[in-house]
Amino acid sequence: MKKMLSRYLPLCALSMSLLAVGACSKKEETPAAAAKQTLYVVGVESAYAPFSAENEKKEVVGFDIDLMKAIAAKIGIEVKFIPTPFEGIFNFLAQGDRDLLISAITITDERKQTVDFSEPYFEASQLIAVPQGNTSVKQFNDLKTMKIGVQSATTGDEVVQNLVGKNNPSIKRFDSTTLALKELESGGVDAVVADDPVVRNYITNNPSASFHVVTDGGFPKEYYGIAVRKGNTELLAKINQGLADVKADGSFAKINEKYFGNGK
Repeated sequence: MKKMLSRYLPLCALSMSLLAVGACSKKEETPAAAAKQTLYVVGVESAYAPFSAENEKKEVVGFDIDLMKAIAAKIGIEVKFIPTPFEGIFNFLAQGDRDLLISAITITDERKQTVDFSEPYFEASQLIAVPQGNTSVKQFNDLKTMKIGVQSATTGDEVVQNLVGKNNPSIKRFDSTTLALKELESGGVDAVVADDPVVRNYITNNPSASFHVVTDGGFPKEYYGIAVRKGNTELLAKINQGLADVKADGSFAKINEKYFGNGK
C-alpha cells in the first residue's frame, strides 16, 4: 500500500500544481478582459430628425450621433449605433442588448427610477402643429375636443394624456413623430403634439405640408440626457466627463450650429 501511495503522490502533486496555475491564470484574465471593453452598443431611434435618422445608405446620422461620436473620442471608447424603436427602448437597455441610449430622451423623474442619466445636453419643449389656416387652436387646452397625433411613449404622449385622459380614443399614437405628422397632412388627425425641434425640422423639409405651429407657455422645459443602466456609475462618469470636454473645447457648439444654426 505504501508503494502504491508513493507511486501516485508525485502525480497528485503535479495535478494540484497545474490546477493552482490554472486558477491563478483565470484570476488574472477576468479583470483584464473586463477592463478592455471599449465597444459600446448604443440604442438610437432612426426616425427622429434632426437628432437621428437614416440616410440613403441606411446609416443613422444626426445631432445625437455626432455628439455621441465626439464624446466617445474624448473618453477613448468605440460606439456602434443600433436603430431601436423608442417604445420599449428602455427594455433593450435593461436586458443588456444596449449599453447606453442617446435618442433625444427627456430626463424625467419616472424614467430616473429605471435608468441613470447623464448631465443634460439639450433643452426642448413641446410644440403643437395644426394645418395652415386653422385659427381655432391658440393654446394647448383648445385640443380637448380634437383628434391628436402623438408618438407612443414620448413626453408628447404624456402631456396629451394629462389633457384628455390616458385611454381617450381621440389620442392617435404612432411609432414615430414623422408618421404622426404625415397623418396630420392627410387629415387623419387635427393636431400633433411633439418635441419642438423635430416638428420644426419636418416643416422645413416638407414645405408642402402647410402646417402652422402653436406654442403654449404651459409646456414645461425638457432636457435630454444619455441613458445608461441603473447603477452603472463607471460608464456614467465617463459619459459626463466626455460631455463636459466636448462642451469645453467648442466641439458641442460646432455640432449644435451644424444642425440648428445660431438659433438654438
